[in-house]
Amino acid sequence: MTLSHAKAGEVVDISPLGADLESAKTTTLIKTDELQIIRLVLQRGRSLPRHTATGILTVQCLEGRVQFNCLGETHELTAGHLLHLPDAEPHSVECLESASLLLTIISDPAGKRPLNAIDEASDESFPASDPPAWNAGKRT
Repeated sequence: MTLSHAKAGEVVDISPLGADLESAKTTTLIKTDELQIIRLVLQRGRSLPRHTATGILTVQCLEGRVQFNCLGETHELTAGHLLHLPDAEPHSVECLESASLLLTIISDPAGKRPLNAIDEASDESFPASDPPAWNAGKRT
């Protein structure tokens, strides 16, 4: 079976699962070379032991309640809470009530990608003392 990920411009529903939460599975919603967005579903009592992930992470609790251990602290996440972790930061999760979390992983946090043509032109063409020539369509 081929997994289907959302394409650029496609709307993805991340509403709480409600009554369907207990039977739901973890799903990768978006996956590119630089970005992964995953709906992580955890059942009450389940835990993810201490581990690391390559990339900058955000974890947003969509529903339920989890205990998130990172950076020497323990945080309780409930619906509407968001947590950010730096690249490769060790962390663990304990599910206190069945939950769905929106996990975002941004790869290449060191910015090793080459600049695109517009960024290169901007960096080379505009010293700090000179304003850019663009004037939002106004005639000068």
